[in-house]
Amino acid sequence: MNTFQEFVSEEAVRGLTRLTIKDFNNLGKLATVLSKFAKEENHKQNFAAVLPHLSDPKSNWYQLLNRVTTTTDPQIVETMLVNFLIKASLKGIPIQHETAAKIGASVPFALLIDPTSACNLSCTGCWAGKYKKSDNLSYELLDRILTEAEEIGIYFIVFSGGEPLVRKKDIIALAEAHPKMAFHLFTNGTLINQEFVADLKRVANVTMAISVEGFEKRTDERRGKGVFQQITNAMDLLHANGVPFGFSATYTHLNTAEVGSEEFIDFMIERGAAWGWYFTYIPVGKDPDLSYMATTEQRQYMYKQINHFRGTKPIFLVDFWNDGAYSDGCIAGGRRYLHINASGEVEPCAFIHYSNCNIKDVSLSEALQSPLFKAYQKRQPFNSNLLCPCPLLDNPHVLPEIVAESGAVSTQNSEDDPVKLAKLLEQYSQEWEEVSGEIWHRDFPELAAKKEEQRLKANAR
Repeated sequence: MNTFQEFVSEEAVRGLTRLTIKDFNNLGKLATVLSKFAKEENHKQNFAAVLPHLSDPKSNWYQLLNRVTTTTDPQIVETMLVNFLIKASLKGIPIQHETAAKIGASVPFALLIDPTSACNLSCTGCWAGKYKKSDNLSYELLDRILTEAEEIGIYFIVFSGGEPLVRKKDIIALAEAHPKMAFHLFTNGTLINQEFVADLKRVANVTMAISVEGFEKRTDERRGKGVFQQITNAMDLLHANGVPFGFSATYTHLNTAEVGSEEFIDFMIERGAAWGWYFTYIPVGKDPDLSYMATTEQRQYMYKQINHFRGTKPIFLVDFWNDGAYSDGCIAGGRRYLHINASGEVEPCAFIHYSNCNIKDVSLSEALQSPLFKAYQKRQPFNSNLLCPCPLLDNPHVLPEIVAESGAVSTQNSEDDPVKLAKLLEQYSQEWEEVSGEIWHRDFPELAAKKEEQRLKANAR
């Protein structure tokens, strides 16, 4: 019965998607059907908030979906909708919950995996800069991880690195071997060529976010001379071939005003970007530098700008540190995602370089039950103010506790002291908690009251 329901749902989505591509006036019907697949309460709320805008041609959400639907290869539109909504949601989430109940640990919605630590660039402050550059996960191991992921309901796979396109042939082969999965790549964009774009159109289940630091001067300062021109050429190639993509931007002390500007967002939209992922600079990895971090005022600026663009621009934007109110705080540590680096170490997050198990030695289900992840999850959310989600940047006293309790060790090619790093970030976290606290109580009064009540009850036990 479940298989039959999945088949009927998939065919309904495919049929309505084709009708919408032919006549965008069918968007409302398609969105209404898709909303029925929402199982999580927050997903239902998101659909309820968006649906009214999809019948208004002046709405930026209507314009975004119109733009993506009419410029993307039809087969990719169909495949990605089915893989995200039917496989990852309708089918995947219930299996995740069932598995979580069996193993006594959270099962994430997504896996972030580094196929390789090799990279053709050497960017300033790279978060992965202290990993060994010779590490690779074999195709056979990657295939095993993905097979185990499907078995426990995980259908969304993110590849990073290093530079994942160093392994582009293996990535395409994995996408072919796992056609029900949705794959997303974080890439520097310099290795995208016509042959690879043709492969993307053929497999139809791979999208990407291209890293950029702003316009040409800022991007080339951090990534190398000529990189900005290479990635804009890559964007043009993808857009011309109907392959959807977005951008990934890290805001720092130097570029926040630029990547948070209307001019930058308009430029990305003109290039064809459908989404943008924002990260704040975290002082880990290659030559960590606290002076490179965005100030609390700049982080507040990004909060304001991105929320403004969400209501005015035809592009989907996420700010992973400032969006804690929508994700119930930190999503790492296996709660909604985890990180497997190129040596196989299973880490809570791309920015938390500690582990106490290696995927080469354990199954994915066993990795989810690691002491490190259990120590993480029993503390989440790490702050009743969800605009302070991170156990490193916003609650630095928490990371040393987790590392000590779980017996985790550093996975970087160096000796790391979480206590020392926590002390360095103590002043910043205190300043941000004060600034964000005002925003938290102003913009989310009901949620703030609920979280404070939960905190008081937890302390009383």
